[in-house]
Amino acid sequence: MKKAALFILYFVCTFFALGQNGITADPNWYIKPYFNFGVIMQHREVLGNLVKGYPKTYEINIVKPTLGSFLWQCENNKPDVGINLSLIDYANPQQLGYAIITAPFIEVPLNEKEKLSRLYLRLCWGPAFVTKPFDLETNQKNSAIGSVVNAYVQFKWFWQIPINKSVRLEPGIMFSHISNGRAQSPNLGLNTMGAGIAVNFNLTNKVINPTNKLDSNTCNKSRNEIFIMNSYGFNDGEIKGKKQLVTTLSIQYQYNKRNTHKFGVGWEINYEENYVKDLRVEGVKTNGIIDEIRYGPKLCYSYNVGRISFPLEMGVYVRQLIEPDGWFFHRMGVRYYGKKGLMFSFGMRSHWAVAYNFDYGIGYRWYLK
Repeated sequence: MKKAALFILYFVCTFFALGQNGITADPNWYIKPYFNFGVIMQHREVLGNLVKGYPKTYEINIVKPTLGSFLWQCENNKPDVGINLSLIDYANPQQLGYAIITAPFIEVPLNEKEKLSRLYLRLCWGPAFVTKPFDLETNQKNSAIGSVVNAYVQFKWFWQIPINKSVRLEPGIMFSHISNGRAQSPNLGLNTMGAGIAVNFNLTNKVINPTNKLDSNTCNKSRNEIFIMNSYGFNDGEIKGKKQLVTTLSIQYQYNKRNTHKFGVGWEINYEENYVKDLRVEGVKTNGIIDEIRYGPKLCYSYNVGRISFPLEMGVYVRQLIEPDGWFFHRMGVRYYGKKGLMFSFGMRSHWAVAYNFDYGIGYRWYLK
């Protein structure tokens, strides 16, 4: 119940943040069904026993266009936002079952000029409910997903082909990922890649008068900024094991290339009860907390949509007494930047393709002149 409540809180906060960024002024609404046919990407050999066929994704998307009355909308070429309701059939009903997803998304045109070859990128992240997770008694072979409630991430690249004023086709390719961030073992995750097509219907087809008023309250106050963030999460090192605390302190410099792009470098310090447990199991003697943490530098990038930011980070541990997860770590997630400096974060840390933990963070940023 705690995980479900946190996902619902994230979902509500995301839509509240989008609403504050001005998506409700346009009276037009779109609806688009979508079908995708793909493959399960086997990033671990053990997943081969679970692949029985080709997964299929069925979606209903409720879409809202933006007007361009806010700076973030103009900077992102007037994107569409919406809610994705979908079902994934993994072609293995006994062991993998189905995934049911409800998640917000944004669809950004990747070039400013409107033309037939205009490519769009969808960013989608929300909760997913799996019908056949691992179970010691009834489903021991599912080494991919260990919980009913999981996180869902989707990237989609597509084109729009107009049929008439109210209908257009949208062929493209899609990547999706489902996992619980190791909150409950096992958790190798399920990755799918495939091709599909949507039919986009404009339900209202109303003409909107252009606006000359531009709200620029999300404009960055300076090119350079520093922030500090503290985040907390839990992971599960073994099946039916005790949840282990994970805490992270991150200090980061960011350069605002544009309002839509941040580049940066940072330093991350992690204290993890699972790592301390691994040290004990290996018989490694430690001299206090300095030997029980892992830390290192990281390279950072964020794509920004108004006050909402989608960070991607890659780092390396410069010191760890044992190597249970390798030397490289990665982060992805979503952040909300307040008007003054306060920020909130939901993210996932992984070691290459294997999720390590979800975390929930709070931080503050300072603008440098």
